[in-house]
Amino acid sequence: MESCQAAAERFFRLYHKYCVEHDQDTLFNLLNSIHSLNDKLMKATGEHFYDCNEFISLKALRNLFHHEAELANEVRIIPVEKLPPLSTDLLSLCLVPRSLVLQSFEQLERKRRAHEEDIIRSTLKWYGNVVNINPCMFNFTVHAFEKLKARDVHISGNEYAELRASYEFEEEAGHSHFVTGDISCHAGSVEQILKKAFANS
Repeated sequence: MESCQAAAERFFRLYHKYCVEHDQDTLFNLLNSIHSLNDKLMKATGEHFYDCNEFISLKALRNLFHHEAELANEVRIIPVEKLPPLSTDLLSLCLVPRSLVLQSFEQLERKRRAHEEDIIRSTLKWYGNVVNINPCMFNFTVHAFEKLKARDVHISGNEYAELRASYEFEEEAGHSHFVTGDISCHAGSVEQILKKAFANS
C-alpha cells in the first residue's frame, strides 16, 4: 500500500504543478504519473481506472507521447486570459492537434479499438483541427480522488489537502465536482479562435 500512497501523492503533486506551470514537460510527467498510479493501485488493492472513461483517453495519449516523445512538442497549453473573451469553466486549455489524437487510436488494442475510440471521442473536447484535453484531465483527477478515498488510501501533501478542501466545499455547497469543458464566445467562431491561438502560441 505504501507504493500506492507514494504514487497517489506524486500524482496530486504533479497535477498541481501542471496547473501552475503550463508546459509540455509538466503535461508529460502528469500523464506518466497517471499510468504509474493505475499500476500501483492494481497491485495494492486490485482496483484500477479502466472503468473510468477519462483514464482510457489519457492513457491513449500517454502511450502515443511515450513512443513518439517529440510529438509532445505539438501540444499547446494556453491560459484562457491570453485568448479573446471566452467563457469556460477552467483557467487554461491544453490543445492537441486533432491528427495526434486520431494517431493515438493506432496504439489501442484491436479487440477494444472501436469501443475505446468512442470513449476518447466523448471525453475530449473537439474543435476543428484541435482538441482540448484539460476537461478530461480535470475530471479524471476527481475520479482518482474519489476512488482513492473509497479505498482508504491515506494521502498526505499540501496539494492533496488543497484538492480535498475544494472537493468538500463543493459538496457542502451542492456544486458538481466535474466540469463540462464547454467553450463559448460572444463574437466569431470558437474553432477559429482556437485555431489562431494554437498557431500563434
